[in-house]
Parts: sequence; structure tokens; C-alpha cells
Amino acid sequence: MAVRLLSHELSDLCLGKPALRSLSITSTIADAVEVLKTSDENFVSVWSCNHKAKTASGFESAARFSDDDDDECRCVGKVCMVDVICYLCKDENLVSPSVALKEPVSVLLPKIPDLVMHVEPSCSLLEAVDLILQGAQNLVVPIKTKLSNKRKQQQKPSPTVTIHKGREFCWLTQEDVIRFLLSSIGLFSPIPAFSIDSLGIINPDILTIEYHSPASAATGAISRALVDQTSVAVVDSEGTLIGEISPFTLACCDETVAAALKTLSSGDLMAYIDCGGPPEDLVRVVTARLKERNLNGMLEHFTMSMSSGGFSSASSSSDEESMTAPVSPLPRSGRHSRSMSYSARMVRRAEAIVCHPKSSLVAVMIQAIAHRVNYVWVIEDDCSLVGIVTFSDILKVFREHLDTMA
Repeated sequence: MAVRLLSHELSDLCLGKPALRSLSITSTIADAVEVLKTSDENFVSVWSCNHKAKTASGFESAARFSDDDDDECRCVGKVCMVDVICYLCKDENLVSPSVALKEPVSVLLPKIPDLVMHVEPSCSLLEAVDLILQGAQNLVVPIKTKLSNKRKQQQKPSPTVTIHKGREFCWLTQEDVIRFLLSSIGLFSPIPAFSIDSLGIINPDILTIEYHSPASAATGAISRALVDQTSVAVVDSEGTLIGEISPFTLACCDETVAAALKTLSSGDLMAYIDCGGPPEDLVRVVTARLKERNLNGMLEHFTMSMSSGGFSSASSSSDEESMTAPVSPLPRSGRHSRSMSYSARMVRRAEAIVCHPKSSLVAVMIQAIAHRVNYVWVIEDDCSLVGIVTFSDILKVFREHLDTMA
């Protein structure tokens, strides 16, 4: 059984994965917003294809991709609504968001190498885990099924589908690998039953902001959390965990949340992005503060969005019970209707998903997967925040064990 697990290639993990939707690196931020609003995915891949447009300077990928001698069509990154929101939070962009949205999508790509890497379907599970532990967030894998000549002729070009040499692409994430390992969890016994404390994977290096602090103070932390695939903890003055400002939740919003991020407190922002749509009283607060600060460009954009159905979070997901109850945030205003444009997405409340130091590794894995997050907060019985456990931390444990299995 152990040999069979180690023999798996990435093509085994790609079964049933949808083809990537994509944007050219020369597309505008507005193009990215449009694709994100009509997509079931929180991220859209950004591609540099020499046969369509020249590679933008500074965005050459150092990732490995063996497709004969041809390097002309490559995924150079990914963007989500969080990137757009944080970009619009800059003072100059709040003044004129319409101008900011005309900028090329390349300005949103983090200047961090190898967050997205090309690999072949024959790449082994061990190699994939190593790439992720080295910092790769997404592995771009060609889908093996090649298009027939007849299908190629019948297929209409699509601006949001990447086809190169008759192949489409999908990508694999930390979550995909963790799910796959969970399906063979018995092979790792007794490690899955060990507590996260005993395994030493509770990371005390966490991003926090105080409940009453301006949410704008968390903009940098939100951007870092997006790269780290974690979240920003919202705590009270004594360090007790109240909730979180999660990039996952923000990614299911629309770009006008930048106005709320710039004008509300952290606690109010949690209420604003909570599933159910923004409370009307907070919409009025945001509008008034935009007027006070003479941010007329964002005010116009915000008002138009609200009048046309506004906040584009998805409908509520099924209330999956976590193995440890989430922390309840402070009382917030009621919920209102929302746009259904993101109805296929799963959206959580701003409540934090938590566990305790003595929680078992497998319990934390199941908890994170059930809530579609890459991390779980670790708290004591008094709700004081201890740290965080991430998929990356968990993969390190399994990687060490895979060495012994090999």
C-alpha cells in the first residue's frame, strides 16, 4: 500500500479537475473583475503567451515546464478579488477607481517567484509536495486528454480558456494534496492521532488586528495573508480571538469592498463581509465617510454597485459543523439579500475556525477541508489565541513520514 501511494503521479490527482480559466497578462484589472464575477473559482490564472502577446517584462516564470523546446505559453501568476480590493485601497486609486481598473492586470501579481509553477502530469506526489513546501501555491498541470483534430476545428476560441498545443490545463493546490493524503490516512498511523501540540506544528507567527482598530490598518496584513494562504485574526484588547478578516471571504465579495475596508473598523468590516450581504446601516456609514473624505470616484462606483444589487457574495453554504465550535464574534447587524452571481461558491461567515492544542492532526485536517480553508486557528479554553496550523505545516509532517515509507 505504501509503495502504491508513492507511485502516484499528479495525473491521478487531476482526474475531474476543471480546465483553467485564464487572462492574458495584457488584460486590464477590469477584465479580471469581470471574469472573477462570472466564475465559480476565486482565482483566475494569468498567462503570458508569445504567440498572442509578447511577455511582459519582469514576469518571466522560473518554473519548470517541459513541452518540447517551447516556452512561449506559460501561467505567470493568479489573481483574485482580494488583489483588486487591496489595490483599490491605495489613496490614488480611491480617488479614481475607474482609472485604476484600466491598469494592466500584471500590476496585481506579487513579485514573489514560483508561487505558480508548471509541472508535467508525470510529476510524482513526492515532487509535488516538495514544490509546495518550497513555496509553490499552485501547480499548473497539462490535462492529458488531447483534443482531436475535429474537436479543434469545431471549438470556438474563448478568451477565458487556455489551450496550448491542443492541451488544456488545470492546477493543483495544497488542499488537493491534503485531500489525497487524507484518503490514505491509515498508511501514516499512528501520526494522524497525535496532537498538533506534540507534533510541534502550531505556528505562533500570526497576523492580528484589534477589533476597534481601523480596518485599513490591516490592508498589508491581508495582502500577506493572501500570499501565505492564511488569514488576519481579529482580537480584543486582551488578545482573545473574536473573528477574522479572511482573504477567502473577501475573495467572494466585489471590488467595492475596498470602500468598506478604507472607512470601517475591523469589527464593522467583519459584519460587512459576513455572509448575507452588508447591513444597510454600515452601507450608510461607508457612504457618509466617503463623502467626508471627498473620495468622489469611489463614492460613485460604490453607489452604482449598491443600486445595481451591490455586494456580490454568494448564497450561504450548508452549515457544516466543525469538530470544534467556531468562536462567535461580537453581535452584528442583521443580514440582507445579496447578488446570486457567485451562487456556486462556498462562503463562510467571519467567524474563525478553531481547534485546541490537544486536537489531533487528522481532526484538524478534516476541519480545514470541511470549511475550505488552508489553516485552523489554535486557541486555549479561554479563547486566547495561541497560533495557527496551516496545510503547509501539516504537509511537512507527512513529507517526513513519506521519506521513511520510501
